[in-house]
Amino acid sequence: MSRRAQLPPPPPPVEIRSWPDREALLADRAAVLGELVKAHVSPGRLAMLWLWGALCAFGWLLVGSALITFEESYDVISAGIGVILAAVGAGCVVPAVILVVIGLRRDRRIRRLLDAWGGLERDPARDAVLRMPGASLAWLLMSFALCAVGLYTCIAVPAGGVLDGSAYGLAALVMGLGLICWIIGLIGVVKAFAHRRWVLRVLVGAPVPEPLISVGGGAHR
Repeated sequence: MSRRAQLPPPPPPVEIRSWPDREALLADRAAVLGELVKAHVSPGRLAMLWLWGALCAFGWLLVGSALITFEESYDVISAGIGVILAAVGAGCVVPAVILVVIGLRRDRRIRRLLDAWGGLERDPARDAVLRMPGASLAWLLMSFALCAVGLYTCIAVPAGGVLDGSAYGLAALVMGLGLICWIIGLIGVVKAFAHRRWVLRVLVGAPVPEPLISVGGGAHR
């Protein structure tokens, strides 16, 4: 694994922290958080997510073409072409799904690290660049648009009678492409909201009500 692909470690426990002063802690915190934020919601990560989605959509396009071939043709040559298309399509869909799952697990680790490093201290001066409002807005708008396209393709196109009721292969192709668009868009929307929630909770520090602790039968804060 390349150095760039590796995530930074979590902050050391309190009892073994060895920063010489608060400024050194804040400098390390800012460097690590900057790396984590870029790994989470940078434009490059959005492009990578869409690339995986495009690979999956291309694979499903081949699989759907194979289904149409099986549905419309009955000779051996057409069946062989359909098998080849289905195999190549599956060879694209499966890796794309695996990459998306790996990315989701990596995002979960990144969010845990963001909480851990962000909770060390407050540093408003350095934290301003970590909010990345432009990048998170781009994630939100582009992902929302992709979700809308996916839902329209999945629901409105088949329900509108555009597809022939007997064209099951074509219907599966269109609805599968719409589902892929919707899932990729939904992932992007969730990431945009997760980043915004982290900014408000950790960087801005919105007040959170303290839990009530029962002591001797009474409720105290």
